[in-house]
Amino acid sequence: MLLALSEVPNSDVIAGVRVGLVGDKFVVNPTTKEMEASDLDLFLAGTDSAILMIEGYCDFLPEERLLKAVQVGQDAVRAICSSVEALIKKCGKPKMLDAIKLPPPELYKRLEEIAGEELLRVLQIKRKIPRGKAISSLEEKVINILTEIGYVSKEETLATTETLLDLFEDEDEDEEVVVDGEVDEGDVHIRPISRKSTPLLYSEVDVKLVFKEVCSKYLRKRIVEGGKRSDGRSPEGIRPITSRCGLLPRAHGSALFTRGETQSLAVVTLGDKQMAQRVDNLVGEDEFKRFYLQYSFPPSCVGEVGRMGAPSRREIGHGTLAERALERILPSEDDFPYTIRVESTITESNGSSSMASVCGGCLALQDAGVPIKDSIAGIAMGMVLDTKEFGGDGAPLILSDITGSEDASGDMDFKVAGNEDGVTAFQMDIKIGGVTLPVMKEALLQAKEGRRCILAEMSKCLPPPANKLSKYAPIIHIMKVAPEKVNSIIGSGGKKVRSIIEETGVETIETQDDGTVKITAKDLSSLEKSKSIISSLTMVPTVGDIFRNCKIKSIAPYGVFVEIAPGREVQIPSMAFGCKQFQWATLATLEGGALRSTCAQSLLQGLCHISELTAEYLSKAEDMFKVGDHVDVKLIEVNDKGQLRLSRRALLPVPETNLEKPSSNEAVKDIAASQKASDKMTPKKPINAPKDGLTEEKGEQPDYNIAAKKLVSDSESSCAENLLPRKKVSKKVKKGSNKAVTGISGKVEE
Repeated sequence: MLLALSEVPNSDVIAGVRVGLVGDKFVVNPTTKEMEASDLDLFLAGTDSAILMIEGYCDFLPEERLLKAVQVGQDAVRAICSSVEALIKKCGKPKMLDAIKLPPPELYKRLEEIAGEELLRVLQIKRKIPRGKAISSLEEKVINILTEIGYVSKEETLATTETLLDLFEDEDEDEEVVVDGEVDEGDVHIRPISRKSTPLLYSEVDVKLVFKEVCSKYLRKRIVEGGKRSDGRSPEGIRPITSRCGLLPRAHGSALFTRGETQSLAVVTLGDKQMAQRVDNLVGEDEFKRFYLQYSFPPSCVGEVGRMGAPSRREIGHGTLAERALERILPSEDDFPYTIRVESTITESNGSSSMASVCGGCLALQDAGVPIKDSIAGIAMGMVLDTKEFGGDGAPLILSDITGSEDASGDMDFKVAGNEDGVTAFQMDIKIGGVTLPVMKEALLQAKEGRRCILAEMSKCLPPPANKLSKYAPIIHIMKVAPEKVNSIIGSGGKKVRSIIEETGVETIETQDDGTVKITAKDLSSLEKSKSIISSLTMVPTVGDIFRNCKIKSIAPYGVFVEIAPGREVQIPSMAFGCKQFQWATLATLEGGALRSTCAQSLLQGLCHISELTAEYLSKAEDMFKVGDHVDVKLIEVNDKGQLRLSRRALLPVPETNLEKPSSNEAVKDIAASQKASDKMTPKKPINAPKDGLTEEKGEQPDYNIAAKKLVSDSESSCAENLLPRKKVSKKVKKGSNKAVTGISGKVEE
């Protein structure tokens, strides 16, 4: 608006709007909240009658819907321009049109006479570098010819074709005497010069400018009249395409995409969340991008030598366009929890290098094993508008896959990326007063056919994309645990999670409040170790679970204590020894018959009773096992106090036996007799006996009648009443007891 009100000689009023698509409704200048739900982000600038620029990103929007969005934006621009024009009539300033200096018209005619025919031959050279050298040589030749004739001056101060004014004064006139301090700042004192005629001169800058315009004119004329472009293609033709993947074996994914004389080397690197790109903003928290594309355009790609520094505005813009185009085909973070970085390095350039980055980036993502939604391609469209001037029918001529010279000499550069059905990104800039909606429609439909051709050539990539994760890529595993168990993984001050990382060699372990745990590792072995430890720390034992390769931590006369969750810590309350509430985990602290601590951190363990160790009779657990041995056990019971009872026998194969099995009646009689004798001979000693109740006296044997009873007593009985061995009985009772056990064993085996 300020430009329109000022004295700057702009031709028309220009306005811009933003268009979103919320649901099925197009919204002009949507709010930030509305843009979060929008499937389209379109920026449009233009006048009341034409479109000057569009740029936007969408989710595979069909061309028809995109054109409708452009129409909505153009209507909004037209309304703004009308309001601005009304304001200009009220308070606008006159334009300074006389300040514009243009090259003289006769210079165009003179250049065409000198270099016209040779310029037509030069523009037919197909290769970019030879054609560029020939044009530069012809330009130098034209300047030399005009210099020899005397029409060119290399002085920069000469910027007009008019003859110098005759500025002189009579030499006889007395000079004015100026007293110090009395000089009028408005006076201009010009030293007189002699009057002489000066030939008509053109500045070298004007000659080069006119030569460039003449080249553009002849290039457009050749395309319109002959229907052939500089490289021999038709207006709809696509340059030859070759592509290959896996070019860099050590990279996680790579692709080399070549289209004509434009080539992009795309490399994909996968990482964890810590490698996400941090974006500082002015509102809210910092933003982290899990996908970003970095575009590099070194001077060597156009045959030049220059300094490599920070990315230029052009590189940032081209990279953003390619990034937003590829972003729509990426899987969600839940499906693919990686940070993805794509680097596109242009090794050769002759037009539409940003669209080559889209094609190469898509192939590199597939080579890295990223499960993309669909393949996409990009194409740059051009246009020759005033075809009637060059012998055409007056209709605009749309060019597909333009080169650098067609971009510079043409009227439009319209980049479109997407698949065969829709568009994901687009950008258009023009060099004329604007394009209309019908012209844009024709360009979009022609770009759609061009993308189909490019995608077909990309499918012929040799070697093809690997479509699997590289062995050099990090392994990320996501597991779910109970939210209340997250602190067990972190530990006090993060000590536990750091110890897991050091012990297993994984790179990172990330936890979230909802119970999500993300593990990043370099190899599968370290990942499995960390998964095992975390599973043990967060496990909730249930009856029927089988635990493999568990370590025996301690041995007691009545069985062994087996560690089923390595590294897991359980808080034990302080209790008196022998109390009925004596917790099972406290029994795990018994080593060598002594209580280590009644208020300590203990590993999650369970008791495998001596009767559950083997299918055969076992006098002492030490006869077959020792501390440090590894066994497979099954959880057969968790009582109301949280005590775990394990069984090794339940996992053993049932042995075949030829022994005669006693009848069930005999077994019942033996059990009854054994129980009766035991009641008579066993002294009534309280179970809460002194310390010697935990160890067998010399020559004693535990009472294994417990095998014929329930393995767990009622909840009112103490833990020690179920686990501590009984006193010795007479030999007669012992024989009966042994017989009863044999009978019961035979019944179980049956």
